[in-house]
Amino acid sequence: MEFRQLRFFVTLAEELHFGRAAAREHIVQSALSQQIQRLERELSVLLLNRSTHHVELTPAGAVFLVEARQLLAHAERATAIARRAARCAPTLRVGIVDASCDLMPRIVRAVQECHPDLEVHQLEVGVPEQLRLLAESQLDVGFGRAVLAPLGVVLPAAHRLASLAAVPVAMLAGEPLLLSPEAQAPEFNQFVLEMCRSAGFTPTLYPGTVGSIRAGSGLVAQSRCVLCVPASCAAALPDIVWKPLAEPAAQYPWSVLWRAGDHSDHVQAVVGSARRLSGELGWLDGTTGGASAPAPASAQVLAPAQVQV
Repeated sequence: MEFRQLRFFVTLAEELHFGRAAAREHIVQSALSQQIQRLERELSVLLLNRSTHHVELTPAGAVFLVEARQLLAHAERATAIARRAARCAPTLRVGIVDASCDLMPRIVRAVQECHPDLEVHQLEVGVPEQLRLLAESQLDVGFGRAVLAPLGVVLPAAHRLASLAAVPVAMLAGEPLLLSPEAQAPEFNQFVLEMCRSAGFTPTLYPGTVGSIRAGSGLVAQSRCVLCVPASCAAALPDIVWKPLAEPAAQYPWSVLWRAGDHSDHVQAVVGSARRLSGELGWLDGTTGGASAPAPASAQVLAPAQVQV
């Protein structure tokens, strides 16, 4: 069976006249008749009843017409997709824990300056899911955390701690603390909890979660909770302030994730930009801002790190 035979059949079924159908297809009438006969022999089914002055579809022909049209439509769509893909700009699939964080955009902007035709598709997803998508080649790069980003607390502007230059971790005792959804950022939640325990208290947890730092900041603005976030993720919203944490000063380790062995130009450009910005912005400097809070095993300080899959 050939696609042109399907096309000839559909045209004839629409015209129900060999002469008009042949004219539409720009072939002679005898050639059209031969192709229809070959199609019927291939199917072992009579598709059309024809006489000298009349052509009509058989019941089998009426059913086959529906399927033939679908096959032709699929073929046209496949052709269009292939041609569009050949013309399309290269793409980079990027995973990020929270779209409110400005770390990823800074790195990607640096990449796009060197690759202006690069098309970036962003997916907001937690680190465990990023690892799965990387392993299944459904993601090119993941941004889990930002290397040694200063950790602070988002407070209502009128909060009793908002006037301090830095907030001692122990002063968060008794404050309703909003954590990230466990499936989205389990390692960050563990880091915050262990930071509080290292300051001598178990935090009071806000009874609920939200899907993004920006949404969490909205709850903070309503004086319903406080929220610990790295400096680069502090949402610029009215009625809230971000203050660095002190005693101990906390720096949260972040990472860039990619498949080991992926040497594609755009992935390596992301890795290179992350390393360059890490040096320029001091993300790799573990001595800045005083002593660091004890880091749990699940959140060790890493340079941009590969994921072996």
